[in-house]
Amino acid sequence: MALSGMTGFARCEGAAGPWTWAIEARSVNGRNLEPRFRGPPGFDSLERVARDAAQARFHRGQLTIGLQAKRAESAGAVRINVEQLERYIDLAERYVRQGRAAPPAMDGLYALRGVLEVADDSDDPETRASVEAAMGRAIAEALDGLKQARLDEGVALTPVLGGQIDRIEALVAQAETEASGQIDTVKERFARRLGELLDDKTHLDALVVQEAAVLAAKADVREELDRLTSHVAAARTLMSGDAAAGRRLDFLAQEFMREANTLCSKSATTALTTVGLELKAVIEQFREQVQNVE
Repeated sequence: MALSGMTGFARCEGAAGPWTWAIEARSVNGRNLEPRFRGPPGFDSLERVARDAAQARFHRGQLTIGLQAKRAESAGAVRINVEQLERYIDLAERYVRQGRAAPPAMDGLYALRGVLEVADDSDDPETRASVEAAMGRAIAEALDGLKQARLDEGVALTPVLGGQIDRIEALVAQAETEASGQIDTVKERFARRLGELLDDKTHLDALVVQEAAVLAAKADVREELDRLTSHVAAARTLMSGDAAAGRRLDFLAQEFMREANTLCSKSATTALTTVGLELKAVIEQFREQVQNVE
């Protein structure tokens, strides 16, 4: 399974019986899956259809599924509310007699609220069920289009994340090279400083060995480098796996940063510190990109 992103958009249109509709499905990044359905009154049952369809296709992201539906105007009979029309004419008559207004035109009167009414010609149960079933299929089609858009984003993200993992691996190897001489550097630095402070250097060698051993143990970064190497392998496995990898890659990025921070705190040389800081910068870039992965 290829990596999938979390942002995308898809649109689907359809018609059945007296109804036409358009469905838009869009998604943005999110820690969990949060589907939302927005539809016209009378189609509340489609919310469960939309949620189930989203949960069957996605694991993370904030999804909005919008349904806009319109019933054909010819589906209902139009009639004139004569009583309401007469009221408007009576109200206007006084102003006409006073010369304060022109006689109202019929097209203007028809445009007033309540004059023209469309009879409520509701769908029969069989027609409504058929329309809702067709809308449900259209929702699934729109979500399939959204899934493809997110997969396309994943295709674009894959080489970016892969390049960052390669860079992390290269920096870990560089850190390992720099760290190989760190113990000798600690020992030499401690011996020089101790020699400057002590007048009697009779037992200097013994003191240097004893204290340098303690400092060297504190400066040993082999465990951190081993764990970083293991995390690189784990990241590549997740990238090539079949399951949704975003949440686990996010956790792995935190572990990367934890080890890089410890590496910098144990560094006893400028060169190793420089590598550690660059490693942290690349890990942060990796973490930011992982936020886009499902």
